[in-house]
Amino acid sequence: MSSLIDNVQDRFKSTSHAVALLALKALSGAVLGLTLALIFQEIIQYGVLSFILVTVVVTGSILRISKTWSWTHILIFDLICVLIALLLRMYILIAPGA
Repeated sequence: MSSLIDNVQDRFKSTSHAVALLALKALSGAVLGLTLALIFQEIIQYGVLSFILVTVVVTGSILRISKTWSWTHILIFDLICVLIALLLRMYILIAPGA
């Protein structure tokens, strides 16, 4: 009976880790998708349907690309995205004529 309980606990632990990792990947993809959709909406001036489409496509692409990534890979990807966002923010603040 104790081996059954240990087996259930191990499966619950591995499932919890997998769900949390999937949620982090989806959140990373959604943030990147929303950011790119906002940038493209300002540049191209498209409507709400295209905004949603770009967000969903980028989120799905990030989920597809990061299928085999572990916690370390996704955290490094998030760090790189944050650093690029800070670089773009600095460029916008320093840009002449803005």
